[in-house]
Amino acid sequence: MDLGFSFFFNSILLGIGLAMDAFSVSLANGLNEPAMKGHKMCGVAGIFAGFQFAMPMIGWFCVSTIAQYFKAFQPFIPWIALILLGYIGGSMLWEGIRNQDGEEEKPPVGLMGLLIQGVATSIDALSVGFTIATYDLFQALLACLLIGLVTFAICLGGLAIGKKAGTRLANKAGILGGAILLFIGLEIFVTNVF
Repeated sequence: MDLGFSFFFNSILLGIGLAMDAFSVSLANGLNEPAMKGHKMCGVAGIFAGFQFAMPMIGWFCVSTIAQYFKAFQPFIPWIALILLGYIGGSMLWEGIRNQDGEEEKPPVGLMGLLIQGVATSIDALSVGFTIATYDLFQALLACLLIGLVTFAICLGGLAIGKKAGTRLANKAGILGGAILLFIGLEIFVTNVF
């Protein structure tokens, strides 16, 4: 495959498709932390972009080397995403319900929570390794880099939208953010299992 228009166009479209879960989680994070500073927004988007870069690359590596083991792991991907997003979303939902009057300060999502969200929203991207299996190493790296860059931009947009809505929703933001994460976990599970 050459590095023509089709390669870049397909990689960007793949990035957009894969970034939708990360966008929704970024939206929820922005709702949960409306005072988030610009450098933290870049860090959050960077975590999601890093996972969206790494997971297809790991998938490509698995297809290129140990495909039989990866196929055995694939049925568990929706369950892992459901458990991880269910835990984070359930925690946010519980905190939002517990603090409906808005007096208690909401803690921002920490690094561990962001890493869990990153894994949960990108684990289905492992299967993208199958779609780019015909690429050589350079092409696979470039495609995954484009996916990561697209994810970064989309997640920054999600955080900005969430922050703006979060200041308007005030004490309901945690409930809405948690519900969004739970919905995403269920959506990943249902679309991949049924």
